[in-house]
Amino acid sequence: MFRFVLRRIRMMIPTFIGITILAFALIHLIPGDPIEVMMGERGVDPAAHAAAMKRLGLDEPLPLQYFHYVTHALKGDLGTSIITNTSVMGEFMARFPATVELSICAMIFALVVGLPAGVAAALRRGTVVYHSVMGTALTGYSMPIFWWGLILIMFFSAKLGWTPVSGRIAVEYDIPHVTGFMLIDSLFSTDEGAFVSAVSHLILPTIVLGTIPLAVVARMTRSSMLEVLREDYIRTAREGFVAVARGRRACAAQCADSRRHRDRSAGRHAARGRGADRDAVLVAGPSASG
Repeated sequence: MFRFVLRRIRMMIPTFIGITILAFALIHLIPGDPIEVMMGERGVDPAAHAAAMKRLGLDEPLPLQYFHYVTHALKGDLGTSIITNTSVMGEFMARFPATVELSICAMIFALVVGLPAGVAAALRRGTVVYHSVMGTALTGYSMPIFWWGLILIMFFSAKLGWTPVSGRIAVEYDIPHVTGFMLIDSLFSTDEGAFVSAVSHLILPTIVLGTIPLAVVARMTRSSMLEVLREDYIRTAREGFVAVARGRRACAAQCADSRRHRDRSAGRHAARGRGADRDAVLVAGPSASG
């Protein structure tokens, strides 16, 4: 176990270095001057521009900038936003609960729908259910998420008006952010209808984000189910159930035949008894009259 953890950590180091290099390079490849974005594109004083460059460390060589970037990131300092002039980590933590909430809802949606769909496809192999589930899963897995989201917004929000277009809750609700999870905060709030509003705002994002995991879960469940159904113990159990069912049907048929045979025998004995009584009456009749 310890060696496994060490191997994973050893694999994380080059991955982390590659991600930081890629992020650092993409940031510097973005066109535009960050100082002009912060201070405005018009009327930037050259002295103020140089002072801001020195304050942010943008006048240093790129390798040194990358070193400072990595060391600050390892300390949890992601810098200050050039748009809002606030801490990037603070903005990240303020929005992180919404991401976690949406991710949990999407995974629940994928599991609740994907598992039964995969099981149904495995049990109904070669039928309409199988082809429908697999075709839908393949379509969902291949569909671009941004396009799928726009289609759902245009149909359910713009045309039908069933769901909101954006946001986490309606603007008329002022929910205090206690946990950061809107479903929990709205559930324990005193505003009536806040929880329903929060749920309605989560429906479309949950479906969009859960489409690809749903397709993956359905396909994996179908494959695993088919593999298990081919196992020897499943075939043995199936044959055993078939044999038991056949035995029960044979016993039921035999019991029915025995019951019919017994009823016929009882009917014949009853008929013989009635015939003997009639003969006795006929024999006793002449003797009594003589």
